[in-house]
Amino acid sequence: MPKILIVGGGYAGFYTAWKLEKQLRKGEAEVTMVDPLPYMTYQPFLPEVAVGSIEPRHAVVAHRRHLKSTNIISAKVTYIDHAKKTATIQPPVGEVYELEYDQIVVTAGAVSRTFPIPGVADQAVGLKTIEEAVFIRDRLLSNFDKAAKLPAGPERDRLLTVTVVGGGFAGIEIFAELRSFASDLLSKYPEIEFEDTHFHLIEAMGRIMPEVSLKTSHWVINNLAQRGAEIHLETQLSSALDGVIELSTGETFETDLIVWTAGVMANPAVVRHTDLPIEERGRLRVRADLRVGTDEEFVADAWGAGDVAAVPDLSGGGVGGYCVPNAQHAVRQGKLLAKNIIAALRGELPRQYFHKNMGAVAGLGIGVGVFQSGKIAVKGLPAWFAHRGYHGLAMPSWERKLRVLTGWWNNFWLGRDIVSLVAEQFPRAAFEEFASRPKPPAAEATPAVEAPKKAPAKRAPKKAEPVEVPAK
Repeated sequence: MPKILIVGGGYAGFYTAWKLEKQLRKGEAEVTMVDPLPYMTYQPFLPEVAVGSIEPRHAVVAHRRHLKSTNIISAKVTYIDHAKKTATIQPPVGEVYELEYDQIVVTAGAVSRTFPIPGVADQAVGLKTIEEAVFIRDRLLSNFDKAAKLPAGPERDRLLTVTVVGGGFAGIEIFAELRSFASDLLSKYPEIEFEDTHFHLIEAMGRIMPEVSLKTSHWVINNLAQRGAEIHLETQLSSALDGVIELSTGETFETDLIVWTAGVMANPAVVRHTDLPIEERGRLRVRADLRVGTDEEFVADAWGAGDVAAVPDLSGGGVGGYCVPNAQHAVRQGKLLAKNIIAALRGELPRQYFHKNMGAVAGLGIGVGVFQSGKIAVKGLPAWFAHRGYHGLAMPSWERKLRVLTGWWNNFWLGRDIVSLVAEQFPRAAFEEFASRPKPPAAEATPAVEAPKKAPAKRAPKKAEPVEVPAK
């Protein structure tokens, strides 16, 4: 039975395995998926997770729950040797080993792309994982708790200042959601005024959200300005050492929360450790039919999709001729990839990937959104409903859909939960503080050795004193 190995369990990898389970005949192939995480993250929901609109576990899809017949290996792939058709697996516990395969599917996704700016690696946080979104939520809530008890001054201003780097869709969504969340929190913190909160977005280009029209992007900027947020266009981050932001314009301010959303890159842990062809931007070289290779020649039994791969965009709408790294492409490529693998197993020709962008939709906080499809633009509350409707239905499996929709419904009546679980990062601290520990064994008392007593020195006999005899 042919062995299919899927490297990566994100959008493309999960959907490939999911569809293979439904379309493969019994005994037609054995599917194995390797990923260090036990779940797929629905990344469009990360901004809402970061502001308490969605429960973190509802924004992820458990591999073992929804992939019934796929072999799940929670580990890292440290090398792909396609010449030998083996992958080196590094489990979290145990020895490294090699796994043989017949067909390989590389869908290892992307990671945050950063630049060597002082302080960014130590101070900033990305927005690619559910853990990062939870960290952002807890940090903002904790900062409000701290600032509420501080007098006006630099330390209070630092705690109530949020900085987002990157003005693409992800950056604008998290920036707008955090601004909306902070405004809602003010009713729970009477010690903090609206003017005490400061929100800065830094974008190197002269515009934001290139996926929408220039007119729509201007509407977003004006809307955020009215809500007390500041966008720095044509501005670069020069330094973030110790939370002190220095901009290329010369402006400086202090912040305690820096969110980095300025681009992504193909997962280097995979693309730098394989003999499969890699293109000049560090992505897996993939054809339009999702086979690894070029238009002239393909690598047999090797496939790729999602953010890790440079997939040609036959619709003409991509950047540099390739599909942009987003969920819209990754999901559809995963679905087609399953069909093409099955076609190859059955001696049929694979189909080429073609998808014309249907538009872009973004949530900008409770009740505010923006939707762009061609020349049609919808703003405000209708676009916000469109955003929630689209992503609510796009979430894989009805079980996940119901959890998300139920959470939204509860929040509508009960409001967002504003409890910070920052102590979760140190779960044993309270236990350790008061835990009883065995007392150290007492040192055995060693009896002191008494020095031998010296015999008392003999005194010389006293001389008899003369006795006077009284005269008669």
